[in-house]
Amino acid sequence: MSIQTLRQSARTGAISGIIIVFLLLIGFTGVAAQLLADTLNLRGSTGDSVGLALLLAVIAFWTGARARKGNDRNSGEAAVRGLTAGLAAGIVTAIPTFLIVQEVNGGADLRSYLASLSPDIVEQFAFRQGAASAAVIHLVLMTLLTAAGALLAQGWETAHAGDRLRAVRGDLTSRLTDRVPARLRKGRNGQLVLQAVLVTILLILPLLMNKYWSYTLGTIGIYVLLGLGLNIVVGLAGLLDLGYVAFFAVGAYTVALLTAPTPFGVEWGFWVVLPIALVLAALAGVLLGVPVLRLRGDYLAIVTLGFGEIIRLLVKSDALTNVSGGPMGVPNIALPRLFGQTLNDQGFLYLIIVAVLLLIFITGRLQNSRVGRAWIAMREDETVSQAMGINTLAYKLLAFGTGAFFAGLGGLLFASRNQFTAPEDHALLVSINVLSVVIVGGMGSIPGVILGAFVLKGLPEILRELDSYRILAFGALLVVMMIARPEGLWPSDRSRLELHHTPEEDNLEEPTP
Repeated sequence: MSIQTLRQSARTGAISGIIIVFLLLIGFTGVAAQLLADTLNLRGSTGDSVGLALLLAVIAFWTGARARKGNDRNSGEAAVRGLTAGLAAGIVTAIPTFLIVQEVNGGADLRSYLASLSPDIVEQFAFRQGAASAAVIHLVLMTLLTAAGALLAQGWETAHAGDRLRAVRGDLTSRLTDRVPARLRKGRNGQLVLQAVLVTILLILPLLMNKYWSYTLGTIGIYVLLGLGLNIVVGLAGLLDLGYVAFFAVGAYTVALLTAPTPFGVEWGFWVVLPIALVLAALAGVLLGVPVLRLRGDYLAIVTLGFGEIIRLLVKSDALTNVSGGPMGVPNIALPRLFGQTLNDQGFLYLIIVAVLLLIFITGRLQNSRVGRAWIAMREDETVSQAMGINTLAYKLLAFGTGAFFAGLGGLLFASRNQFTAPEDHALLVSINVLSVVIVGGMGSIPGVILGAFVLKGLPEILRELDSYRILAFGALLVVMMIARPEGLWPSDRSRLELHHTPEEDNLEEPTP
């Protein structure tokens, strides 16, 4: 094994050690260990130690898998790489652990510099031992676990790539598919059956949920609406829009100002305001597009970001309090009424589900139409698509208008459901969250947007204990996605083929229209 290989393994381990120390300094190790202990129904110091060991095992296994990357069925070399990476990770973890525990045992209060680093978290990270013992435990634990992770990854890859396993897997696949009727294996019938099953589940699910989970699922649905709109702008047309929240605000404030008693006292009905809000949001998208869509790349992103901030500052301005409610926002927004009855939480959830299904249908039709192909051509190469006769400016305006239309619907439903909206609801973070949904799920993929919304908006609700680390989780997840799966969790076929092209795929038959 070369010195360069050992150096790379040691660097991988050192990075993991730095990550562990960083998580300790922000207090994440204590929260995560406690969450794992509660999941396993463990209590006391034993539960904390087991939870911390599991957290370190996850990081160590990942480190070992990264350290042995590039091996060719050589278990001995994988073990050496894992030991090298684990030793580096253990040293980088052990030295700060020794120093921090020594300082805390000496009476130092590190919270004046690191607010989340409480003595209890430090004691938990030290496995309730002294400074020297804790350093040795971390050194040994990281070395052994990382080596085990490297061997497991090597064994998995060897077995996964084995010809015998491939033959068995192919035989099982053929047997299973032979049992499925041909009408369900190909054609549209299978898709229709699957779609009908999913829609039935969505219609039954609200009946089984309490108020909290209905609200959570509704929030996920609103972000699906926003993600579908931004997916058209970014995923299909390739226009990086960081001011997407502006159109969300247009929809929210339109329904607020026209249905609430203050500040105008118009108090129109929800269904009357619905088309007005959607048209105004789409119009705002087109008006923004006229002056800025000649820009490309980073310049377009910066200008749209500025537009989103301008809208937020305008509605927050004290000078416009009589128009937009100012910093206090607009309360008492009207709920929709249907058949003379005001929709309750369950009824509003059904309204969001219907809106999501409708926009999924519209997005699918657009994506497979001539308009969608023009957007994809612009995304791939705007100059070439323009040379081929595509009116890029018109299609950009159409993409911005369509995306703004979707965002306006999301804002309208958001404000009406909460019966309140304020400038804080339309901050830059909303645009970043929606963009994260599109990137993590898979740009250009409708199922990817849905999955991304569940991952980024649903999981934080389940893991409420980690709410303080939501921004950290976003950043870490995006970095991991860019490295391990740049096409997203559920990528479109085009993205998957572009990023994971294999020679065998050249022989695939072209799909029939």
